[in-house]
Amino acid sequence: MSTAVIVEAPGEHRVVPHEPREPGPGEALVAVHAVGICGSDRELYQGNRPEGYVRYPLTPGHEWSGTVRAVGAGVPDSLVGRKVVGEGFRNCQVCDRCHAGETTLCTAGYEETGFTRPGAMATTLTLPARLLHALPDAADLTAAALLEPAACVAAAALKADARPGERVAVVGTGTLGMFAVQFLRAISPAELLVVGTRDDREALSRRFGATDFRTKDQPLPDDFDVVVETAGSASAARTAASLLRRGGRLVLTGIPAPGAEGLDPTDLVVRQLAVHTVFGAPPDAWAHTVRVFGAGLLEPLPLVTHRLPLTQFSRAIELVGSGDPKVGKVLLRP
Repeated sequence: MSTAVIVEAPGEHRVVPHEPREPGPGEALVAVHAVGICGSDRELYQGNRPEGYVRYPLTPGHEWSGTVRAVGAGVPDSLVGRKVVGEGFRNCQVCDRCHAGETTLCTAGYEETGFTRPGAMATTLTLPARLLHALPDAADLTAAALLEPAACVAAAALKADARPGERVAVVGTGTLGMFAVQFLRAISPAELLVVGTRDDREALSRRFGATDFRTKDQPLPDDFDVVVETAGSASAARTAASLLRRGGRLVLTGIPAPGAEGLDPTDLVVRQLAVHTVFGAPPDAWAHTVRVFGAGLLEPLPLVTHRLPLTQFSRAIELVGSGDPKVGKVLLRP
């Protein structure tokens, strides 16, 4: 039977029968293969998501992969049968920011699949076809379910503008951190340092291309050209800034709790640091991610530790928030 998860309100959910919605003009109907759980899904379930960035009742699911089953008027029939992933931000396409390709800054307001619009924790998902990115025919759809967080990291890598031969570092060893290592490895850095809190992430970091690994309580350098922060805490942001040489480039991707003590503006100015931030992924980052994935330069599967049926949504949420070092990316299969 087709099913979907509905979060009625914080802490309240049901698994209900699901009826696919036929695609209207410009839309596509996708059979969902797998959907990932991340910290923002846990925030949604707990009620910690900032006001205006969630709308209940809701079917969650913004990290997903699937196969196009039907298309509406105005969408090429050749898309039917293709393996796809999809952008989450439902941008207006007519404001200045959208025209500039900065769709995550759409001035029409925030709308995103899985947060304010129905997401992929269902047997099918119907969405605007313009948001889809087609994958190679031989693509592994389980691995592809992780391309949304990968695209967010790709946005960070593009903003960092790291160049071959530069010294680069990543702070954080979760899913985002491991993708950051893979993207930065591809630009042939002179050094690629990973800084984390757990020694057990060293082997995986080195597998993905790190040349050095340290925990944050070990002596750390202060002369790197580029640092990408992925840990989502204020202390991680400060650690990331401390790794940089004067004039270095910092990209923050994690979202600390509201009111967290931030970076020292005096330090930023005196050291002339360039600071960028990432919230979501615009189309160029998605296209870059799909291209790199298709070329075999991303390894998402080693990050997956649990695969559960959709009916075990509550168990998946528990795993993500357990703090168990053995829990990596958790996938649900409709």
